[in-house]
Amino acid sequence: MDRRSIPLLAGVPELLILRLLADREMYGYELARSVRVLTRDALSLGEGVLYPALHALEARRLLRSRTVRVDGRVRVYYSISARGKARLIRLTDQWQRVTATVGSVLGGGGHV
Repeated sequence: MDRRSIPLLAGVPELLILRLLADREMYGYELARSVRVLTRDALSLGEGVLYPALHALEARRLLRSRTVRVDGRVRVYYSISARGKARLIRLTDQWQRVTATVGSVLGGGGHV
C-alpha cells in the first residue's frame, strides 16, 4: 500500500482490535499475530500503530487493561468494554456500507 491509501484505512486498526477483543482478552503481541494470521499476512499492525491505538482506545474507555506477570515478564491484557462493543457495532456497520459501495463500483454497472 502506498501513503495515499492511509486516510482510507485510518479506522481499520481500531475496527480490527475491537473485533478481536470482542471474542476474548488478548495482549499486544497476540493481537498483532492474530491480525497477521487471520489476514494471511495481508495486514499487519506494527508496534508503532498497535500500541498507540490500544492506549487511545483505553483512554476513550473502549478497552480495559490488566497487568499479569507471566514467566517473570509483565503482559498487559486488553478486553473490550460495553462502550467498546457499541463502538464496534457502529464501525462494523460503517465498514460494511463502505465495502458494499466500493463493491458496487468495482462490480461494474456502467458509468453515469
